[in-house]
Amino acid sequence: MMTAKEIRESFKEFFESKGHQIVPSAPMVIKDDPTLMFTNAGMNQFKDIILGNKPAKYKRVADSQKCLRVSGKHNDLEEVGHDTYHHTMFEMLGNWSFGDYFKKEAIEWAWEYLVDVLQLDSNRLYATIFEGSPEEGLDRDEEAFSFWEKHLPKERIINGNKHDNFWEMGDTGPCGPCSEIHIDLRSEAERKAVDGRSLVNHDHPQVIEIWNLVFMQFNRKADGTLVDLPHKVIDTGMGFERLCMALQGKISNYDTDVFQPLIQKIASLANVKYGESKELDIAMRVIADHIRTIAFSIADGQLPSNAKAGYVIRRILRRAVRYGYTFLNQKGAFMYKLLPVLNESMGDAYPELIAQKVLIEKVIKEEEESFLHTLETGIHLLENTMDETRKQGKTEISGKETFTLYDTYGFPLDLTELILREHGMTADLEGFNAEMQKQKDRARNAASIETSDWVTVKEGTTEFIGYDYTEYEVSILRYRKITQKKKTYFQLVLDKTPFYAESGGQVGDTGVLVNDNETIDIIDTKKENNLPIHITTKLPTDLEATFMACVDREKRAACAANHSATHLLDQALREVLGSHVEQKGSLVTPETLRFDFSHFQKVTDEEIRQVEQIINERIRQNISLTEYRSIPIQEARDLGAIALFGEKYGEEVRVVQFDKSIEFCGGTHVPATGSIGMFKIISEGSIASGIRRIEAWTGEKVEQLLYEVEDTLKDLRSLFNNTPDLVSTITKFIVENTELKNQVEDYMKEKEASIKERLLQNAEVINGVKVIQTVSNLPAHIVKNIAFQLRGEVTENLFFVAGSIEKGKPMLTVMLSDDLIERGLKAGDLVRQAAKLIQGGGGGQPHFATAGGKNPDGLHAAVESIIESANLR
Repeated sequence: MMTAKEIRESFKEFFESKGHQIVPSAPMVIKDDPTLMFTNAGMNQFKDIILGNKPAKYKRVADSQKCLRVSGKHNDLEEVGHDTYHHTMFEMLGNWSFGDYFKKEAIEWAWEYLVDVLQLDSNRLYATIFEGSPEEGLDRDEEAFSFWEKHLPKERIINGNKHDNFWEMGDTGPCGPCSEIHIDLRSEAERKAVDGRSLVNHDHPQVIEIWNLVFMQFNRKADGTLVDLPHKVIDTGMGFERLCMALQGKISNYDTDVFQPLIQKIASLANVKYGESKELDIAMRVIADHIRTIAFSIADGQLPSNAKAGYVIRRILRRAVRYGYTFLNQKGAFMYKLLPVLNESMGDAYPELIAQKVLIEKVIKEEEESFLHTLETGIHLLENTMDETRKQGKTEISGKETFTLYDTYGFPLDLTELILREHGMTADLEGFNAEMQKQKDRARNAASIETSDWVTVKEGTTEFIGYDYTEYEVSILRYRKITQKKKTYFQLVLDKTPFYAESGGQVGDTGVLVNDNETIDIIDTKKENNLPIHITTKLPTDLEATFMACVDREKRAACAANHSATHLLDQALREVLGSHVEQKGSLVTPETLRFDFSHFQKVTDEEIRQVEQIINERIRQNISLTEYRSIPIQEARDLGAIALFGEKYGEEVRVVQFDKSIEFCGGTHVPATGSIGMFKIISEGSIASGIRRIEAWTGEKVEQLLYEVEDTLKDLRSLFNNTPDLVSTITKFIVENTELKNQVEDYMKEKEASIKERLLQNAEVINGVKVIQTVSNLPAHIVKNIAFQLRGEVTENLFFVAGSIEKGKPMLTVMLSDDLIERGLKAGDLVRQAAKLIQGGGGGQPHFATAGGKNPDGLHAAVESIIESANLR
């Protein structure tokens, strides 16, 4: 029986023998594509080639791609673990042709690999083909049928509808018919009883799709029409986990050696056995699936957070923790203990797991511990909600309250339902779903973008010339209109561009397109599928005219200084803190730089000073930039260039060097470090377990900071008679001030005692109750202190009411002894009613309550009202 590792390698070897270039997996987390957060299909890394934005270096390519799907047609997070074949993170084996071979070879090689190489039983295989779509003028895919007919009897070639057998990249873009290969893994008896043909594409757990061959031959425009692609593309994707299931004779992906080592480790930690309880088995499958997703995401640079991709990862991690907590009795962090097993299983194929293992472990452990605390908080809140609901004579908690637990506190709906069932209660699911839909609608409206088709002005591709020029004569290749939040923008593609498109943490350039007739402002430059897109608020009147593209040089220079400073910072941090430091993200703008890095404790003030001194020394040395453009990636590694985990690099890369600092980088930089001017760290702190963040300024911003510090010192000295030794003077002032405060506090205590004694002497006894009342300008905290002192001394029949004014605001205070409370008096009720006379409100406990208001003139009446309301006379 082939192992998972052997199966993965056999696929690559087979397609290498067919002339395919084997390429590494792209990161699972996508950084420079605004349309996607995660790689959800093998073709994602080739989108720019498929869209024609970049020429294909290799006409034939194959790989094993790590993917993540958590929603949509192919997956639903809440279903993962409940069946045998759906996953969040999975591997996609794929082969591609960019304008080379097409349907014939794709089908023949798929059959050869499955039947001749892997020796799967051909009698268990079915193929589906596109049945056509008359409303779109698309015929049945007779071409694919004719190729399948050479391998399969007609009855095992099945027509598929547009939903199953017409693949589309999105609402617009490349698309085409596809042919799925399904396998029937049922027993012989089951196969004889029910024809497998009737179970294809009907969600049978043993009659499943294993390979999809996509024949991209059309481009869908914004109006829905289809036009032929200039170059046809083959894009195939085979589910690695499903293939392992078929080859290893299993009926569940989770029974293969892809998952079993993890599941057995989970069972060992929980002291249970896999296969004995449906409930426990689901929990173990969920955890085994999710630990892969979480570990690979962190390795690719995506930390759990409360926004976008980070929120998805946090949600997946919390789902796994919740299953362990509820079903496996794991009340402490445990998932991080699975990582050695995962590294052993997948570390050879994906070395980033091994390289990042310390960080991955620390992040997961901290996230687990944090959520376990959240679970306890959520349970406490739910218990309070249940108590309040019961008091109202109800057994169903509202959908709004359920949603608040879910959305605000991260408390899963299914756990809420479980706890409610145990207490004979339910949740208003309809109300919950309504709240969830409101949130989705808000998010959809906020992100809603209407995009028109590209309009071609002239044919061509974009060349970036921004490393050498900030002004250049250009022409417009194509444009399209974008509408977002009721505002209209236009996106321009140029034949040549000096504008740097936002990527690698550096923001995009701004500037103008200008000629003798008009000036068009470029308000931003983005990258979409590796294509620089220039954003404007209006179109040129003559789209075929030539323009001078002029970058805002001042902003570019400031960006370049900050970007080069991040490289110096990276190197300095390694020298001061150690070689374990790795960049985990950055943001470079004209105003500031932000640098995230791995380090497991706070950077001390002394270390920060050392880092700043190293960088500023290298700035003064005016080290010249050494740039290597388009050099082979191995040559770059031989130079010692630092690559970032989670980044996808081509075979040729750009390397930027400032003496000891050598990094892979596509950003803009200063010609020499002296142009940075000066470097100053503004803040340092933690953003996640094992991840620190430094924010810093350079050049003119540091100069402004120095002036602000200088002005502040001048102001301080002037306050202290321009003393030459400001520190000693301020220290002396603080000591003296503390002594004076202590003296004032002693005086106030004496005053409180004096006032209290006078109030006692002036107390009025009404029907045996000692009524003490006062209206004064005493501060509220002194009135409170006196009230509690009186309660300690007069333990029976004490009725204290005070009106006070502090900073023009009236305040009422009521204090009662316990025996008066037993007679039915409540301080909170008394003060609440009287507060209306001072135009305010308040409340408190039965023995002590306060109220504040706006009308000091009503204070005397309010005090009298409280005494009258008590019915003491």
